[in-house]
Amino acid sequence: MKIAVIGTGYVGLVTGTCFAETGNDVTCIDIDQKKVDKLSGGEITIYEPGLEKIFLRNLKEHRLHFTSDLMAGIKDAKILFLALPTPPGEDGSADLKYVLGVAKELGHIIEDYVVVVDKSTVPVGTAEKVQKAIAENSKVEFDVVSNPEFLREGVAVEDFMKPDRVVIGTNAERSKKLMNELYAPFVRSGNPLIYMDVRSAELTKYAANAFLATKISFMNEIAQLCERLGADVDMVRLGVGSDARIGKRFLFPGIGYGGSCFPKDVQALVKSSAEVGYDFQILNAVMDVNEKQKLHLMPKINHYFNGDLAGKHFALWGLAFKPNTDDIREAPALYMIDALLEAGATVSAFDPEAMPNVKALLGDKINFVENQYDALEGADALIIATEWNEFRTPDFLKMVNSLKRKAIFDGRNLFDVNSINELGFHYESIGRNPQI
Repeated sequence: MKIAVIGTGYVGLVTGTCFAETGNDVTCIDIDQKKVDKLSGGEITIYEPGLEKIFLRNLKEHRLHFTSDLMAGIKDAKILFLALPTPPGEDGSADLKYVLGVAKELGHIIEDYVVVVDKSTVPVGTAEKVQKAIAENSKVEFDVVSNPEFLREGVAVEDFMKPDRVVIGTNAERSKKLMNELYAPFVRSGNPLIYMDVRSAELTKYAANAFLATKISFMNEIAQLCERLGADVDMVRLGVGSDARIGKRFLFPGIGYGGSCFPKDVQALVKSSAEVGYDFQILNAVMDVNEKQKLHLMPKINHYFNGDLAGKHFALWGLAFKPNTDDIREAPALYMIDALLEAGATVSAFDPEAMPNVKALLGDKINFVENQYDALEGADALIIATEWNEFRTPDFLKMVNSLKRKAIFDGRNLFDVNSINELGFHYESIGRNPQI
């Protein structure tokens, strides 16, 4: 099938590449000509494990194409995916200017029946706005479908190729038939294609992300309580997670969630709720807890240094909001850096993938190093902000020889408390130490 994906950001590039992998002829469209040129030349523009291999294969097989020409890109396509940014506005609502702007353009140029699919995370009612924007400028028949993505950064290719479920919002049989044909290769193992009305599909994405964000913030609150009661959050997590009604995932405490989805989607759902007169109290609390949790290590660090961080130098392991990605949007590490610099400290940081993005944001405000051990040289303490696998079993002797003080503040609970204490480190983590 010939399809077009409008937008080559994270969702658009993964979507287009994975559809090409099952034999479809895919054209990805973006207004950024430099990005189009890079992608057409085989230079992938995001870091996502497993994506580059299939990207290059489908580019070579001429199943994957890139253009900045919207009219040429959608020519003969049966399905058009809108994978465009929906950034939060000043009031927290999702900004639909890119989605609706493209919809208006499509109204002028579609020539035959087409299915327009909202792949971007958009508020309830967006499909109706897209329908109206296209119809104002077109007499051609078309359907607008909601097909939210549920991709986890770091495992997005696997999530797309082997989805838990595919949610499709449409009541039109013609569009349902095309979407069935497109997704058939992805659900052969029996995972469901779930059809529902468009508004329910739009809300499903927000509800899923908001629930997961709530789960994370709940465990961070439990971790706070563990520190005050002398309990061990790892033990509590195991006991709670073994309950089949709750499950084991998203129960790991830390220094808060970040990324492109959870913060934006929770905020947008709260805003949508307020617009219809509903005070979503739980999600307001989730946002409040998460903002505070990002700086949870700071009081511990301040206490250890007797409230004086001026002139202290810190090693920072991890900049991305999670491992296996270069995404730094709302990353807790950035909040830690701001707090440390404001207190007069200096920072040397290492991250396997995210350093170029942070350097573009912060410039020379902090020092970037070539490996995790270089960051330790002359540091008064180590702070861990992202749980990259290479940080889990480091050379502790090398750490001892590099750090000025044997102090570690671990925001991701990477090390065993007893083992690290036996090595003589001052070690503080999340929910596993009594409150100081």
